[in-house]
Amino acid sequence: MLDVNTIQRPDDAKEFHPEGATVPFYEYKLGEGRIIEFDSSMTGPPEPMVNAMTALKFVDKDTSVVMINHKLPGGLLNKIGDNYNIQETQLPNGLYKLLFTYKEGASEKADLSDNSCHG
Repeated sequence: MLDVNTIQRPDDAKEFHPEGATVPFYEYKLGEGRIIEFDSSMTGPPEPMVNAMTALKFVDKDTSVVMINHKLPGGLLNKIGDNYNIQETQLPNGLYKLLFTYKEGASEKADLSDNSCHG
């Protein structure tokens, strides 16, 4: 099982720019799985929500998402919290790192079309 506290993006992670994203995304292998990571800590609303909704479209049984943000994204967690397994940790620099993994029978039902912030 993945642990948000031990995931570190490797130097050879592949940068890419999915449609709709406002920050670079990174893809890398971790064990048998794949991680999609992005850092929205330097952006303001609605960009963290926009990027999260873009990233969460990649989540499946083999792909997880890591989000770095300046605070816990309450609006996002309220919106999709029941659809994913979510781990969170505060980093030494005060930022938050969240790990979103597939939840059988629930991730498929997430509404990722509404990327507006509602607190």
